Amino acid sequence: MNTALLPEVVLSFLSEQSIRAERLLVAVSGGPDSVALLRALVDLNSEHGVCLGSQTIVVAHLNHRLRGSESDADEYFVRDLVGGLKTQTQTHLAFRYERLDVAGRAAAEGSNLEDLARRLRHEWFANLARESGCTFVATGHTADDQAETVLHRLLRGTGLKGLRGIAPRRQLVDGVDLIRPLLHARRSEVLAYLAARAQDFRQDSSNLSRDFTRNRIRHDLLPYLAANYNPEIVAILAGLAEQAGEAFQEQEAMAQELLTQAELPRAGPCVVLDTERLASAPGSAARPMYRLLWTREGWPMGSMGFKEWQRLAEFAGGGPTAVDFPGGIRVRRRERVVLIGPVL
Repeated sequence: MNTALLPEVVLSFLSEQSIRAERLLVAVSGGPDSVALLRALVDLNSEHGVCLGSQTIVVAHLNHRLRGSESDADEYFVRDLVGGLKTQTQTHLAFRYERLDVAGRAAAEGSNLEDLARRLRHEWFANLARESGCTFVATGHTADDQAETVLHRLLRGTGLKGLRGIAPRRQLVDGVDLIRPLLHARRSEVLAYLAARAQDFRQDSSNLSRDFTRNRIRHDLLPYLAANYNPEIVAILAGLAEQAGEAFQEQEAMAQELLTQAELPRAGPCVVLDTERLASAPGSAARPMYRLLWTREGWPMGSMGFKEWQRLAEFAGGGPTAVDFPGGIRVRRRERVVLIGPVL
């Protein structure tokens, strides 16, 4: 790889997303991907003559304190990295960090450790971005991360929504978007870029543990598929995620249109839908329409799977006149309408 291309990958992403001279917050763990993202942004400013503006790049590091002294060493590494780049380049950099006892909080709340760490990380990034006046939070996810995510979701069982994988851009909170400028870059390209610049980085020892399904996919399954089935498996899965994203947007638009056409004035706490309009809709529109409705109303979705959504899609066409769904939601058919609401 021509290692000069990695900053160009970032620049191409920023151009596609119409991000110009914005104040950025860059999440840097100390690992190769996030370090490469920061270096690429600095290169764009200092080496390639591409001005990102005089705005400061805020480098954010969250110490989850999950690996003891190793976690602290990651924090010190990122602090030193920012200090070194500030003296070597003309880029305005600011370092911000936070330390959280994620394991203790997960134990106290009875929460899943990985899910809690992700939620707290995103909450901190969002709050810090707002305090710092940043409109974007950039993370170093690569095409390899995308492939791992898609394959992981396939193995667990997922639909079109899950096949989208990691979004290149999504809203984190009002006024702040989460962006992934390296999503079209391979991890091998990241490592080559860092090696060419003699840039050190940290390795998270937990990423090597085969106790986690994601790590087994990364270290065992994907290399096996590349060696024995298709060497382009990462590109294939990343391409599948893009196609799924496009198809999902079209599906969501159809679902919203169906909901708009079918919904009638409410009857107290119940949503009222037109039976005839629902009965004529294909399942590919009805299932996502009901998911939109469940989300809008704030009804429990944790136990709603494909079987439940399909049963809803078929409900207007006949069969039982009342069905109870997980979370205490009852669906009833009365003459020309379907009524949906909590069981009182």
